[in-house]
Amino acid sequence: MVSPRTTVLAVLAAGSLGLAACSSGAAGGTDTTEADSANCPGDVLDVVVSVDQWGDVVRSLAGDCANVTTVINSTAVDPHDYEPSTGDVAGFEDADLVVVNGADYDHWASDAVANLDPAPVVVDAAEVVGIEEEGHAEDDGHAEGEEGHGSVNPHLWYSPDYVQQTAEAVTDALSDLSPDAADYFAEQATAWTTSMQPYTDELAGLEQLAAGKSYAATETVFDYTATAVGLTDATPEGYRDAASNESDPAAGDVAAFEAALADGSIDVLVFNSQTEGAVPDQLRAAAESAGVPVVEVTESVPEDAGSFEEWQLAQLQQLADALGGGR
Repeated sequence: MVSPRTTVLAVLAAGSLGLAACSSGAAGGTDTTEADSANCPGDVLDVVVSVDQWGDVVRSLAGDCANVTTVINSTAVDPHDYEPSTGDVAGFEDADLVVVNGADYDHWASDAVANLDPAPVVVDAAEVVGIEEEGHAEDDGHAEGEEGHGSVNPHLWYSPDYVQQTAEAVTDALSDLSPDAADYFAEQATAWTTSMQPYTDELAGLEQLAAGKSYAATETVFDYTATAVGLTDATPEGYRDAASNESDPAAGDVAAFEAALADGSIDVLVFNSQTEGAVPDQLRAAAESAGVPVVEVTESVPEDAGSFEEWQLAQLQQLADALGGGR
């Protein structure tokens, strides 16, 4: 562990370049990747990441200059309601750098770190990109991260811009903590950017396919990506507000959603396959009955995904197929 610590606020993003030994355990499916110190030109850091959506990118950016522990590394655990174990808290205490999503998505991690003295450096994705928990961004007007009625969409890893900003913030924090490895971290960042190129290229191609097209979603997890490629959100407002606030939609809102699917107002239905429930399943059935293509997305990284880039790319390719651009 490196000291002294400084205070930094930033974010994280995604990718995968492969590393050293891994181990897992604990209630959240905690995963630890250990650095090979022989390959690190500076101090080896201890880094803790709250959720797996960011774990892969941090491992890629840190390489062999950090032992990276991801607290929640399981699709069976809900980050909103997670209760950190004694071991989790100890990990935060020993960390040089902690990476959290913020926006109240993983408040348990932010709360745990806030009570530490001395505190580790914290990279908070929401703060890096200017999204505040109460639903207002730093800029005036309706910001990218805001949803209806002031709630915040915390699924920041689905925004290409936020992913990039996050990666840069993580690299900066790593370099500040282990300055002798700054050039190494710069090389890792370049390699990560190269690994993300297929994802970037797919996004660019989708901008043409999405022109003039609309989507609706059973949940808001994919909204940042949909916005980035230019799709118009046609999710009925009442249903969207309920989904944003994690409440049950009214029967009338579900009926309005089904009617929009039936009358051709919606070109693509985005369906979170990791969420079980009668209403999402009902809407999927309505889409299939109306001939509306369904794109399956997930909130967290599936267990069979090789990397963040592979996970995201597979979903983008599904969307391209749904919009008529399949190869």
